[in-house]
Amino acid sequence: MAKKSKTQKARASAARAQKKIEQEAKAGEAVLAAEAEEPEEQPAKKKLFKKAEAEEAAAPKPAPKPALEKKPESKAIKKEEKKPEKKKRRFAFFSDVRGEMRRVTWPTRQDVLRWSMVVVGALIFFGVFTAVFDSIFPQVLLVLSGLGVS
Repeated sequence: MAKKSKTQKARASAARAQKKIEQEAKAGEAVLAAEAEEPEEQPAKKKLFKKAEAEEAAAPKPAPKPALEKKPESKAIKKEEKKPEKKKRRFAFFSDVRGEMRRVTWPTRQDVLRWSMVVVGALIFFGVFTAVFDSIFPQVLLVLSGLGVS
């Protein structure tokens, strides 16, 4: 596996830090929203009797909040929006390829040479193995076939 450059490491570190900040902000917003909706209550104790459960079930529940109304969109507007997207997407493949090529971690020259030598060594080993096996195997077959014939 190729090593990451200092720039790649710094970018990854910055991205992790940014994600962490965003997660903390979302968690803080969720806590604030929960506190704003519900007043502070003492934690509920474990109920030992069915009577307590029945009383809780009989308690009135708050009414759900009304949903926001959405304005209906006409089909003509949707069709007009799709046509420009197709034109934009014609060459999007090439921009996507360019973006992916930037993300590639290219091997160093030393890595390329090292793995090339491993491949050449494996080719030589298996070539010699095949040549030796090819020269010995027919003779073994002749010996085995000659034993059965008298």
